[in-house]
Amino acid sequence: METINTGNSTMIELNWLETKWEQMYEGRNPLLVTGLFAFLMHETVYFGRFIPFLICDFIPYFQKYKLQEAKVNTSADYWKCTKKVLYAHFVFEGPLIFLFHPFASILGMKVSAPFPAWEKAVVQIAIFFIFEDFYHYNMHRFMHWPPFYKRVHKVHHEYAAPFGIAAEYAHPIETMVLGFGTIGGPLIYHYCSMYLFDFGPEWGLHLITMLSWIVFRLFQAIDAHSGYDFPWSLCHWVPFWAGAEHHDYHHQAFLDNFSSSFRWWDYIFGTDKRYRAYRARQAEEKRLKSKKGL
Repeated sequence: METINTGNSTMIELNWLETKWEQMYEGRNPLLVTGLFAFLMHETVYFGRFIPFLICDFIPYFQKYKLQEAKVNTSADYWKCTKKVLYAHFVFEGPLIFLFHPFASILGMKVSAPFPAWEKAVVQIAIFFIFEDFYHYNMHRFMHWPPFYKRVHKVHHEYAAPFGIAAEYAHPIETMVLGFGTIGGPLIYHYCSMYLFDFGPEWGLHLITMLSWIVFRLFQAIDAHSGYDFPWSLCHWVPFWAGAEHHDYHHQAFLDNFSSSFRWWDYIFGTDKRYRAYRARQAEEKRLKSKKGL
């Protein structure tokens, strides 16, 4: 363990991870370090989380968990999506990731160790999820306004039976608009907690919390577009979680179910009525087939 002086005559002992974090920044440009680390983390998590679903596509046993069994995505679909997503990541998302550090630093985001208490990080990430979901619901619903849909959002709906890496297959304008829900939420939170309500420095945003939030958000987005609904999927354990079972219908029907993480906004505003009716019909058909022994 390493010990550092916090600047107010208080000595703090760093754990192994915090020590490695400090060493990563030592003597280097923090903008470049944060940008490279965040970008590489994003690519690793984004494509790495997709691999288990890709493997499932080639194992017959898992096909019964496909939400749209009749629709099969080809290798050409995967390759086309991968190329366009990588292009978007390097040309559009990459620069935005590099710009995050200086902008967040202006607001006073903490980068150096020690890391915040995990209890506070959990609360903050929960707030980020709630903000992003509300923002996503409203902006996503707006994107289905015909003029905007035709010129922008239609790109994302190219795959009626989505697969994991199609989560960020979108028009650059959509990427920036919806991306604000992920990036802007934590920045707004930090400004409010530090300057508007003055909750104290321990409630401010730390870069490690931000990166953790991005990882969780990527997992959510990949899972929602996976095309699979397993018995162990989170929506079967947390009733208000959306998941692939909820979002897949949006791609299949090209309407309704506009939320990203939670089900409540669609339920409150009635934009899940056709989805619930459709799932009820599916359940009844399955019951009748089971009764007939089919």
